[in-house]
Amino acid sequence: MPLTVIPLGLLIGIALGALGGGGSILAVPALVHVLGQDPVTATTSSLIIVGITSLLSLPAHHRAKRVSFGQGVTFGLLGTAGSFAGSAASRAVPGEVLMTVFAVLMVVVAVLMLRRSRRGSSAGDDAGPDEPILTLHPLACACPRLLKLVVAATLVGLLTGFLGVGGGFVLVPALVLVLGFTMPVAVGTSLLVIAINSATALAARAQQGVGDLDWPLILGFAAVAVVGSLIGSRIADRLPAGRLSQGFAVLVLGIAAFTAVQSVPALLA
Repeated sequence: MPLTVIPLGLLIGIALGALGGGGSILAVPALVHVLGQDPVTATTSSLIIVGITSLLSLPAHHRAKRVSFGQGVTFGLLGTAGSFAGSAASRAVPGEVLMTVFAVLMVVVAVLMLRRSRRGSSAGDDAGPDEPILTLHPLACACPRLLKLVVAATLVGLLTGFLGVGGGFVLVPALVLVLGFTMPVAVGTSLLVIAINSATALAARAQQGVGDLDWPLILGFAAVAVVGSLIGSRIADRLPAGRLSQGFAVLVLGIAAFTAVQSVPALLA
């Protein structure tokens, strides 16, 4: 295993553990440009690395009461159909257009997150992890919140499939801005959804064949990323929700700028 895996894995793990996003969008360039994998192999390897890291990061966030399991599982399952539809739609649009749209979307998301963090909002009281959407004793349904969950999950799936990137950067803002989660709960719950999405995408790819994967590299990368995610979880413990939102927004803006530099010149050519 190349020694460069260690800092790369730590960075990806910290991003996932502290911010709930950034895994796939950081892992794929690292695997392609630093470790020399082709894009198809890199995206498959990234799904495995990010899926394992997200799944093994969940216990720490669960102990800190930052995971809404019911809504997370529902969100992940509902987003599957949207992801397939988005993937089908993306075939009709040039790649540089997709990535330019993605960069613009990320700037909008970052601005919304920064504005929310500056207001010091505590919007998570409306849909905290201990408040289920559906209860059976007595039978009751929080239908407006359920409708929000369905719409948000479908849109996140569509965007994830359409833009061809990991769902964390769209998922965390959706949980915060649409469903009213606090930033810490959105981060923890997003890891559950990412694990579900990664497993679903891997199952779809397995039917078409995944090619020759470098399993020692993948497992080593994942092991280092898990360590990074535990560090990221500790960081999330010590930072207030507003700071987490600001850190997330800054990371999103950085990714948007990098994406724009790569895609806009090709679009204008």
